[in-house]
Amino acid sequence: MAMQADRSGIGESQAVLRISDLSKSYIMGEVQVDALKQVSLDFYAGELAVLLGASGSGKSTLLNIIGGLDTPTSGKLFFHGREITAATEAELTAYRRRSIGFVFQFYNLISSLSALENVQLVTEIAENPMKADEALRLVGLGDRLNHFPAQLSGGEQQRVAIARAVAKRPELLLCDEPTGALDFQTGKLVLDVIENVNRELGTTTLVITHNASIAGMADRVVRLRSGEVSEDRRNLTRVSPSELVW
Repeated sequence: MAMQADRSGIGESQAVLRISDLSKSYIMGEVQVDALKQVSLDFYAGELAVLLGASGSGKSTLLNIIGGLDTPTSGKLFFHGREITAATEAELTAYRRRSIGFVFQFYNLISSLSALENVQLVTEIAENPMKADEALRLVGLGDRLNHFPAQLSGGEQQRVAIARAVAKRPELLLCDEPTGALDFQTGKLVLDVIENVNRELGTTTLVITHNASIAGMADRVVRLRSGEVSEDRRNLTRVSPSELVW
């Protein structure tokens, strides 16, 4: 069933995340590679945005800079008005620990720990975490708390990774190709979990993907091409992840 995209409050308040003329260049041998070229974007509280682009479009570079894992060559990034691009390494560590939840294509679970213990690794260092079992129930794994990664399917392992990311109650959830290692049906289940976290917790959520079909579930779609923003639009209606087809 199609859903109305214009949720109350999104885009009306001050931006949670403000990106201003962000550029990133690499030197590879004697060649300069411009991964990002003066990208400017604002993201708002509770927004679910899909960042689309082919391999090499700059979307992962942008997500890594937003998450404090990389630094730009020029330009600025602000989080609640505070310039993250001017932060010290200690301040960046605190930003990542307190404010950012990461979900990657590969789950990065510790094989010798149960699902519950994998999530507890985060809750033990977070300032105001939810209980690990609560986070796992949020992603539909309340009956798998004591299972080890090898006893879980790929989709279940990705849901543990999502639970681990959201257990510290981050303001930003950054998902880098979260369905890339999953089959079509399992991928839709994982996207449903991401949408549920966004809806239930109000977490500003950025999902990057090369799969244009996933854009249908978003409040907003940003397309990157050759390091530049080629499209930035809001969906008039949103589609439930269960209805996505690719």
